[in-house]
Formats: sequence, structure tokens, C-alpha cells
Amino acid sequence: MPTEEFLDIVCATDESGDGFISVDDHVQEHPRVWTDRLSAKKWGDRIPRLEKDSEGFESWIIDGVKYPLCDSVTPDALMPDRARKCKSWSDIPKCVYDPKERLKAMEIDGLSYSVLYPSVAGLAGERFERVKDPELRQACVRAYNDWLVEEWAAMSSAFIPQCIVPVYPVSATVAEIKRSFAKGHKGVVFPALPGLLGELAGPADAGYDAVWRTCEELELPLCLHSGCTTEIQFPAYAGFSGLLTNAFQAITRPLSSSFILATALFSDILLRHPKLKVIFADCPVGWGMFSLETLDYMSRLEGATLKPAPSEIFKRQCYFVLCHESVDWRIGKQINPKNLLWASHFPLPTSTWPNSRNRVRSNLEKLPQADRRGILWANADDLYKLHPQKETNGATKVPDQLSAIRELNLDVRQ
Repeated sequence: MPTEEFLDIVCATDESGDGFISVDDHVQEHPRVWTDRLSAKKWGDRIPRLEKDSEGFESWIIDGVKYPLCDSVTPDALMPDRARKCKSWSDIPKCVYDPKERLKAMEIDGLSYSVLYPSVAGLAGERFERVKDPELRQACVRAYNDWLVEEWAAMSSAFIPQCIVPVYPVSATVAEIKRSFAKGHKGVVFPALPGLLGELAGPADAGYDAVWRTCEELELPLCLHSGCTTEIQFPAYAGFSGLLTNAFQAITRPLSSSFILATALFSDILLRHPKLKVIFADCPVGWGMFSLETLDYMSRLEGATLKPAPSEIFKRQCYFVLCHESVDWRIGKQINPKNLLWASHFPLPTSTWPNSRNRVRSNLEKLPQADRRGILWANADDLYKLHPQKETNGATKVPDQLSAIRELNLDVRQ
């Protein structure tokens, strides 16, 4: 167990100091996820799979559409060069796609829980929404959701599964949320602008009310990940190096969510669904403060009748996610510390792994201890209803798999 002195330095998280809760990490779907679960007789070569070209480069093929492996895998934090792109599956470190090895990486970085998002399926499952056949689309979504529970969540309670969904028809969306909830999923990952993929106009369309109502009733947070809608992002200059491209995307991708934030707060979605919780994943607090201040200002102009103020709606129902950025006491005006979560972003190029402890120490040291604990542990614990069981001595029980590897000297880069 970490000492009390260590906890003071690192900004203690849970009550026993066993680790942080990272609310935005990514799994890597292995090559057999869909081939093992979808009928070859029925779907044939339409099943998502890896193929190698004549030059040795591998790509994912989803219903005839080619997605280069380098755009479908996220091992950057584990690579000696974070700008290096993977050419083939053999280039990918095992802990990116193997849950047992992932636990070792989590232990090294001080994580007790990791909330999971997809990679091959898209940051929000949006690649499957481009599959025209609704039956195949739903089969691909179900296969991913089943795999995440069967191979990750069932292996360790340290992994928090979140389902992806077909965004249309809405009846299928609701059915998959309910099915996934019954299997153990604790969140719903949803494309930020479903109108670009499906039949409805957009997230503010009343046609989606059944989806938001289902999330409310099941108390599942709605997770909107930046970067899943390329149509509202500016591409990096083609002449940039890999490192500069990563840096460019780290800036522009979160900013694209300003469209989504404004839609959520200026429409009446959250007023119609006051118990719906929304996470803006990979959306840091810096631009969020500016956005909320601007939304409040515009709502107060003559003729505006938006009540309560956008920032008040946000405080009641929404969350931003910190990673490598610093925050201090100034966050309190537009954003309550209770609206902030933390993530290591493993294994993306922006990840704080394996130095999350040091980043947390320097980035949150100006906040009161209660706020630090909320950001790093309590807010996510409450949102995802993790509620760790207490031992008879009052200590928090952590996942057995983490405890078992505490004393191992492991190099997860291998």
C-alpha cells in the first residue's frame, strides 16, 4: 500500500490509496472478434477482418471498406517513438489487446479501474454505422459488445465496459442498450452527430428521446467521444511529421466537440431529460470554461429566454475529462469540480502512461484535497456505480488481478 506521505504527494484518490479511475481508455479489438462471432456462411467476406496487401501492410476490411491498420490501432503510448505507425498486427504490444497484460500496464501507472472505448469500431462505433445492411450493422455491434464483456469485463472488475449501439432505427438502439445493460455494460458510447450517419436530423431531434429516456431509466451515462465525427474536424497538413500530426489532432479533435456541447446545452435535450448524465470524453476543461462562459453570455442577451443558464444545466448533468492539463481554483465559476473526471488516455499518443502519478501531482496540486479526490476517484465511482466493497478492516477491496501483480517486475512494452 502507498504510504500516507505518498498519498499527499500524488493527490490521493480512493480511500486506501490503491489507484485512480481512468474514464477514457481504449481497447484494441483483436483480429478474431468478429470472425469468431459472426456466421461465415451467412456473411462471408463482409465480416470485419484483417487483410495484408502485397507490400505487407495490414488493413481492417469492414463490409468492403478498407481502414488501414495504422488508423485503427492506438498503441502510441507504448512505442519508443509515439509517432510511429503500425504496419502489421505483430507491431502491436500485447498489453494493447490482451486484458491480462493490460492489467500490468494499469498497475505500473497506478490505475484501479479503466473505462473502455473501442478502436477498430471507431471511437464511438461510428464505422459500423456506415454499413448499409441494418442486420449486419447490428450483428457487428452485438459482437463487439459481447466480446468486451466476455474477454475483458469477465476477466477483471478493473475493466468497465461501455456498449456501442446502432444509431438507427431507434428501436434497435434502445434494444441494444437494454441487452448490453443486462450483460453488464455501465455506459453507452454514442456518435456525437448521429444525423450524419442515420435517418434522423441530429441529437436534438425528438426521435431520439426514447434513447435518452432509456439511459435515464437504467442510469447509464451517455458518452460522447471527441474525434468520432470527422466531418466537423479540420485535417492535419499532409506535410506534417507523425509527431506534429498527433499534436495537431490533440488540439483540434477536442475543439470539435464545441459543436456538440452547444447543441446539448442550447437545445432542450437535457431539460426534457433532467436525469441524463453526459460525458464529453477527450474534452478538456480549458476550452470548456470558455465555451460555457460564452454560452451563458449569449443566453443573457436581449431576447434570449434560456433558463436555467447553460452552465447550470452543465453542472447538473455533464462532465469534462482531464488528462494531461493543469487546473486550479478558477474552474469553480462555470464548472464545479464535481463535473470533472480524469483519464490516462491509454494507449493513445496523448496518454500520461506510465507517468500518471507525476502528472496528477503537478496538475492538480492547487486544488483542495476533496476536489482532487473527486476528480480522480469519487466522481467516476458515483457515475459508474462502482462502489468498491469494504473489507472488515475498512480498507477498500481492489481487483484481485491488480493485487496479484503488485510485486512483479514487468516490462509491458514487450
